[in-house]
Amino acid sequence: QVQLVESGGGLVQTGGSLTLSCAASGRSFGNHAMAWFRQAPGKEREFVAVINWSGTSTYYADSVKGRFTISRDNAKNSLYLQMNSMKPEDSAVYYCARKAPGGTTIATARGLYDYDYWGQGTQVTVSS
Repeated sequence: QVQLVESGGGLVQTGGSLTLSCAASGRSFGNHAMAWFRQAPGKEREFVAVINWSGTSTYYADSVKGRFTISRDNAKNSLYLQMNSMKPEDSAVYYCARKAPGGTTIATARGLYDYDYWGQGTQVTVSS
């Protein structure tokens, strides 16, 4: 059984920075691509960023490109999201997710159905 636990959320001012972490249980973390999604109140959950199993390839939503950085440490079974130059529209619950085996490449894995395990989420609020 895989468990994903996010942490690091909180309140930050516009233009500020925050780093989210996702701790994964199980021995297969390093074998899977991982991603971050977010969901604002009244909106659908949306893709933020994805990273391949080795950390050598990443893709971002246009809305966060150049401001957010996804990374991972397979030795620590951990996934990270560094968020800089934050905006009020970044406010949401942020979720980490494990890409399901097979399926699409990470370049196109932006749908909820591409992922098989999800964390419970961590709240991020950006004040204006």
